[in-house]
Amino acid sequence: MTCRAGCGACCIAPSISSLKKPAGVPCQHLDSQFLCRLWGDPRRPAVCSSLQAEEAMCGAHRDEALERLARMEQLTLPD
Repeated sequence: MTCRAGCGACCIAPSISSLKKPAGVPCQHLDSQFLCRLWGDPRRPAVCSSLQAEEAMCGAHRDEALERLARMEQLTLPD
């Protein structure tokens, strides 16, 4: 599966600790078209570069991806 153009769910729903980005808040590097301004840049966080789109995470559309990623974020929070 490839990333869905204009989605940006993985840049909104999860927290990104290396950027001090809380869950549910758009990344400061996300542009108005929901594209990463750091794509291909060595400053892009490793967690972002290693993320691979897949059906379990992305679902059938952007809203589903946001819901699934938000749920995954909740399930992985420390107790």
